[in-house]
Amino acid sequence: MEAAISAIVGDLINRVVCFLVRKYTDKVGEDDRLWRLNQLLLRIVAVVEEADGRYITNSAMLKQLEFFVESMYQGYHMLDTFKYKSLVEGITEEVRYSPTLSIQSFRLKRSRTMDGTRRSTSMCDSLQSLLKQLEATVANMNEFVILLMGCERMYRRPYDTYLYTDNFMFGRHVEKQRIINFLLQPADPGAALMVLPVIGGCRVGKKVLINHVCSDERVLSHFSSILHISGYNMQSMENTTFKSNTKTLVVIELVLDIDDEKWIKFYSSLAHLSGGSKMIIMGRLGKLAGFGTVKPVYLNSLSQAEYSYLFKMLAFGNTDQKGHPELVSVANELALVLGGSLITANVVADLLRRNLNVQFWLHILQRFKGMVENNLSRYGEHPDIIEKEHPVDISRFASACPVSLRLMPPRVEKDESSKRNFPTMMFGDLIAGSISVPSEDFELVTWKSRIPPYTTYVQSVAACDDQKSGSTDHKRKRQ
Repeated sequence: MEAAISAIVGDLINRVVCFLVRKYTDKVGEDDRLWRLNQLLLRIVAVVEEADGRYITNSAMLKQLEFFVESMYQGYHMLDTFKYKSLVEGITEEVRYSPTLSIQSFRLKRSRTMDGTRRSTSMCDSLQSLLKQLEATVANMNEFVILLMGCERMYRRPYDTYLYTDNFMFGRHVEKQRIINFLLQPADPGAALMVLPVIGGCRVGKKVLINHVCSDERVLSHFSSILHISGYNMQSMENTTFKSNTKTLVVIELVLDIDDEKWIKFYSSLAHLSGGSKMIIMGRLGKLAGFGTVKPVYLNSLSQAEYSYLFKMLAFGNTDQKGHPELVSVANELALVLGGSLITANVVADLLRRNLNVQFWLHILQRFKGMVENNLSRYGEHPDIIEKEHPVDISRFASACPVSLRLMPPRVEKDESSKRNFPTMMFGDLIAGSISVPSEDFELVTWKSRIPPYTTYVQSVAACDDQKSGSTDHKRKRQ
């Protein structure tokens, strides 16, 4: 009997020791992999930043740069996933089950999660796979760096030094280089006017990118004049006067669809422009590619990894993220909830940056999460507040309001003196719940851009009685 008990106890002790050794080994191995990941990212970031400050005309190098940038954001996303995974799980659980968020209970959940949760095998495999990819990338980077040193350095003006967190253009390294290369490319004598289409979805940053390129020192010195035209109708463009003796850059935003006949007529009216003049047309329609004389530049929405990186950079500003792990975990969760909207990211980040308090950040997360879930159940799709061209239910932002609130599609105001017919409210105040919401129709100033083209987005908010409007509120199903 004693021998059996001794054998059982010995087996249990061996199991416990093996478990502890395996757990310690896994933890050391994970820490080592994360350290290696961080070192690889530092090397890739250094090369990407150097490339962003030089004129790259080699198309193969631009392809490599595109891959480096993508790898960089994937790496940072993976780093945050491992560093703050337990915190995010605690936050998600707290937001899901608690109507009133408690910092004390959140911290208790955090402790239990950190002590009791093991990293999943799939996550470890993903980390190992990404490490191999980045190590191969860094190993093959020498040739790119050597070629990069032969590229001309850009002239940096104070505006482009990114001193102000909310006054810069994020990313778009490769797209920017391709547009600059097109503009600086010498034109053959007697050749037809060259046209570059820039195509992208709703509010992905087309105008911001073009304005950023047009402010480049070499582009400014290359063209005698730069004309910006909003093409709401072709008639206004046909009546535009262009000087024939100057090298002109014509930038056209095609808002509405146009047929081939009207485009050919307008394009023919520019035949008198001097050699070296160029045209950029930007819009959402894929058919614009057929109006170009060169391959178009496509602007896609930011990947989740890139969007999360941008949102945290905006939310923290000059504050070191390492000193606020709980805030970083909330920001990671918010980046998922926001759904990729650039303007919403700026608005929310501006609000968070002014109040680095975990309770406040959790409050904002809960309000946004409730609003998103309400719209998903009602319409069957994510309510990108600025991106959607149909009404969005924002009643969850004003729970004390006796009526439901429908946010209409945005309109653009370029004149500060524009008159509004209803009471006005700032979007940040609505999100924070800092002031009372009108129980009647009002207008919401969603965003005022701080960089060219200094756009102001205004959206009308309709106060609706659910009992009256419920019968006409049809749900939209996912296709």
